Amino acid sequence: MPAPSSEAIEAHLSDLLKPVVHEQLKYYRQLGLRQRILGLPLMVAAVLSLLWRQIPSVRELGRTLAREDLLWCRAVKVTQQALSTRFLEFPASMFEQVLWALVEELKRRWTNRVVRPLPSSVAWTKQKFEHIWIVDGSTLEALFRKLKSLQEQPIALAGKIYTIVDMASHLPVAIRFEENPNAADRNQWEWLHSTLPKGGLLIFDRGFYDFTEFAALVKAGSAWITRLKKGTYQVQKTFSQSANLVDQLVLLGHKRGKAKQITVRLIQVRHGKSWYSYITSVLEPRDLPPYVVADLYARRWEIETAFFWVKRLLNLAYIWTGSINGVKLQIFLDLAVLCCVA
Repeated sequence: MPAPSSEAIEAHLSDLLKPVVHEQLKYYRQLGLRQRILGLPLMVAAVLSLLWRQIPSVRELGRTLAREDLLWCRAVKVTQQALSTRFLEFPASMFEQVLWALVEELKRRWTNRVVRPLPSSVAWTKQKFEHIWIVDGSTLEALFRKLKSLQEQPIALAGKIYTIVDMASHLPVAIRFEENPNAADRNQWEWLHSTLPKGGLLIFDRGFYDFTEFAALVKAGSAWITRLKKGTYQVQKTFSQSANLVDQLVLLGHKRGKAKQITVRLIQVRHGKSWYSYITSVLEPRDLPPYVVADLYARRWEIETAFFWVKRLLNLAYIWTGSINGVKLQIFLDLAVLCCVA
């Protein structure tokens, strides 16, 4: 059975999303879509309810829609066939437009907010860099097909999503969907370069490790932080060294390696009995102190937490349709719900 409704949650979702949805009706008409019962407002309300109330199937969604109001939409009877067909055919670009319009509204509210100060490491870095962005990818798990028309298709992974998130506001900046669940992180650099503005700081894990792309980021005017992979480096200069910290300028890579050697700062921080090694293109310690680098990278896990919430609490771990269009519908509104409650 669906989870019980909550007046507080419904009021919050309606307050943020209802105006955004109605603003997108002009774009809806530009796509040549006519007014109908299962139009944009009802589809957004239906899918949002499907997600946050964990309605177990499209059939049960139809029953719920017939007996009670969903968010800003009144109860209405629609056939299961009509609802299933709509999920397969409704343009995912509409839900994407809703998501980015919501992000803009939340960004405006965040800018005007004066409470909840930024963490000290983020506040320090914001003085040096206009943007602090985190990027990561997550593989979507096995398709859990709710639509009967898709249940006989072979079981497969649902693809992979890449997200860039602003560390200060925790809002998404860009999203990329890959149909191939085995897509390599290092193949996303063309997309990253086209998205990043000059003067920003990008934080990523070792899946994106590529000397050529590191150099390209610096040449384009952006800085970066990541974890050190095992490999050869030559110490050029030691800035500071203690029992719990080593901050050095190093030449990374092997002279005979395929990729050209690059100069980076290597920061090693001891936590308990373990040492953690970070590298960054910011070569001056006064611009980015070593413990700030370590704390910023630790905060990269916020995007991992966001993926956990979306996949486990909002059921993105189980995609309820096997069509690519349906997968995108679920992704965009899952992220919209996360933005509303984060």
